[in-house]
Order: sequence, then C-alpha cells, then structure tokens
Amino acid sequence: MYQVIGRRLLQSIPMLLFISIVCFALIKFAPGDPVQSFVTPNMKPEDVERMRHSLGLDQPNYVQYFLWLKHLLTGDFGYSLVNNRPVLEQIVTRLPATVGLMGASLVIAVILAIPLGMIAALNRNRFVDKLLNLISYVGISIPTFWLSILLIYVFAVQLHLLPSMGMRTIGQDSFLDIVKHAVLPCIVLSFSFLSVYIRYVRSNTIGQLKEDYVQIQYAFGSSKLRILFRHVMKNVLLPIITLLGMSFGDLITGAIITETVFSWPGLGSLGVTAAFGFDYPIIMGITMFSSLMLIVGNLLADILYSVVDPRIKV
Repeated sequence: MYQVIGRRLLQSIPMLLFISIVCFALIKFAPGDPVQSFVTPNMKPEDVERMRHSLGLDQPNYVQYFLWLKHLLTGDFGYSLVNNRPVLEQIVTRLPATVGLMGASLVIAVILAIPLGMIAALNRNRFVDKLLNLISYVGISIPTFWLSILLIYVFAVQLHLLPSMGMRTIGQDSFLDIVKHAVLPCIVLSFSFLSVYIRYVRSNTIGQLKEDYVQIQYAFGSSKLRILFRHVMKNVLLPIITLLGMSFGDLITGAIITETVFSWPGLGSLGVTAAFGFDYPIIMGITMFSSLMLIVGNLLADILYSVVDPRIKV
C-alpha cells in the first residue's frame, strides 16, 4: 500500500511540472501588463521601466519561470504584484472559507444524491423518476450566477431572511452568523453537485439491479428497500468516490462564480481579483494548489475503491 502511494506521488511530480509550464505560458501569452496598474499620468518612461525591473518582469519569460520554480521548491510562492503580500499567506488565509463552503456543499450533495438516485432507479420511468430527472436536468442546465442572483432576490431582498453577501456581519463573530451567510451559496453549490450525482447514482443502480445477486436476494424473499440499501448501495458508491476524487480540486479553487456573486472571501474570489489585476504569482499559486489537491483526490479515490470493494486491488 505504502509503495503504491509513494509511486503515485512520484509520478505526480512531472505532471505538476507540466501543469506549471502550461499555466505560466498561458499567463504570459494573455494580453495585459501588471505594471500598467501602477502607472500614473505623471510617471516618466524610465520610472515605468524601473518598476518593471523591480518586479522582475523585464527578464525573458523562461528566466522568470525558472526563478519562480526555484523559489517554489524552497516553499516560497513569491509575493503578490498588487499588494506585495506573500502568496502563501493569502492562500492560507482564504483557504478555510473555501474548504468549509465546498466541503459542506459536497457532503450535502452526497447525502442526498445516494438515496434519491437509488429511489429514482427503483421507480424507473415512473413519476418519481421523471420528477428527479427533471430536477437533475434543471440543475445541470441552469447557470449558477442566475440561480445565485435569484436566491439573493427572494431570500435577501424580498423576504429578508438571509444575508446576501459576505461571510460575517460587521460587529458579530459567531458561528451561527457564518452559517447564515453560507446558506445561500451552499444551496447553489449543493444543487449543482446534486444534479450530477443523482444521474450517476441512478444509472449505476439500474445496472446493479440487473445483476444475479439481486435476483438471488429476491428469491430469498428480501424486500426491495433492503436489497437496495444493504447490497446495491455498496456498489453504487464507486462512481460517487470517483466524482469526489475529481472534486478535490474544487476544495481549493472553490466555485469562482458563486464566491464572486456572494462576495465570499475564499480562493475563488481571490483568483478572480488576481486575474483582473494580472497578479501572476497568485494565479500560479492557486493553480498549483488545486492541481495538487486533484492528484491527491484521485489517489484517495483509488484507495477507497479497495475499501468499498475488496475485489478491486490498489
């Protein structure tokens, strides 16, 4: 087991290196110049060039990349070009907000998707199945920003039940206040995840209900619900594990659109601000963190496969 984990982690090194090269190249090829955000009408050209030199942007792109990689290997993610704060410090500061919001959304989606997806499969082509399919199609198709604005208008503007933006109310520092601010963005994200997960669970459950072990349980007189939740559910968990592994990267990047609409102080909104300000070090730092989490998530998914189904070897 440990040899497999070690080998997979070693294999991830060239993958992360390739991701960093592609991301750095895309950033450099993108239009825009971070120095322009500091330029004032009274600045002389030599002052602009002096500022470009102080930021290290006057060197060739490959030199800038190798310097960034050298610092990264020592644990230094560099400094923001906009506020001159350490990149790692800003990521660590915003990480709990994103992980809390995305983690809660994923947990809610999984808890609801497993029973709803299996019930839809058990009642295939009936009213319950068609209703859940309709909800899933709506959740997959609806834009997240539109749903976010709709919830803000209904629950914050009209009903005054929940706050519309931010993570805390000024002057309050309670856990309940954070939960109230997280309800609306969590509903948006959970609905998006739930719509996808239900489809996967339903499809896999339909396939499992045709297997021989299910027919044997029927022959022994077991009820449908007992077969569904005691025997079929173990095999249905496999696609959910795959989806969760692929969602580990989202725990870092978060939902960029949702965090921006609700002004949630997570890494998603930090990435949007960095993109508009051409803050290359922060963009690279967030990209590498999310890529690493995606690799770790896939590794954990492979390990959980063998736990849920002993027939699958790590």
